[in-house]
Amino acid sequence: MASTNAVADYWTKGNTLKRILQALETAGVALEGISITDLAPIDQFHARGLAGTIDLANRLPIAAGQNLLDIGCGIGGPARYMADRFDCHVSGLDITPGFITAGEELNRLTRMDDKVDLRVGDGVTLPYGSAYFDGAFSQHVTMNVADRAGFFAEAFRVIKPGGFFGLSEHGLGPNGDPVFPLPWADRADICHMIPPGETEHLLDTAGFVGIELLDTGSRYVNGYNEVAAKMKADGPSVLGPHVIGGEDIPLRSSNSIQCIEEGRSSPIEVVCFKPV
Repeated sequence: MASTNAVADYWTKGNTLKRILQALETAGVALEGISITDLAPIDQFHARGLAGTIDLANRLPIAAGQNLLDIGCGIGGPARYMADRFDCHVSGLDITPGFITAGEELNRLTRMDDKVDLRVGDGVTLPYGSAYFDGAFSQHVTMNVADRAGFFAEAFRVIKPGGFFGLSEHGLGPNGDPVFPLPWADRADICHMIPPGETEHLLDTAGFVGIELLDTGSRYVNGYNEVAAKMKADGPSVLGPHVIGGEDIPLRSSNSIQCIEEGRSSPIEVVCFKPV
């Protein structure tokens, strides 16, 4: 079993902030007055990007003024989106120090540092008090989490009674092992996919209720294919997930499509609640 440090090492590909700033300069995006929309091609660093964040946000009962937690926040794109759209405060936590360094600077540049705070930490041992947040969400993080039960138990602990938890992940499909490299792992020891039914069971065991699981496989295949078609027509984009994930992202994405189409992966989106 790989350590948390091994997962952080996987995501650390040089100086993340430097690569982001260089890509923005090359694309002609001025840092002065930069918006979260300008950053979306880079900072929504998960499957389906901004579209995936919007879909999850549409299912969450977020209200203005709430205090939310993004577990596995990356460089903070989803946290900034939620805070801006719903006029709420979002705390983000990630195991990769370079992501947090970059995210804090992007908060400053987008003038979102009063609504979003980011820190280094592990979702299995959250550094927050019990019943502290109105809700929490986690996008495509749990595939790197070996202790899924501990992760869900901690999410349950820090959410207030009546609060929500939103989750998206690539579940393990019924038709064989995943094909590496994938966007979130290049080897088996840092890939901890489990069947969707097991995710639902672990959420139930943690205490969550009203668990609603949505199969999103077709959305991901369509999303990947749209990006591939655009790249074929227009050529490589200066801004995109490769800025953070590396130049082999097209191969990793192609393997992810293959896994979904062959039933090796079953992407899901889940919304559930902590009982009142």
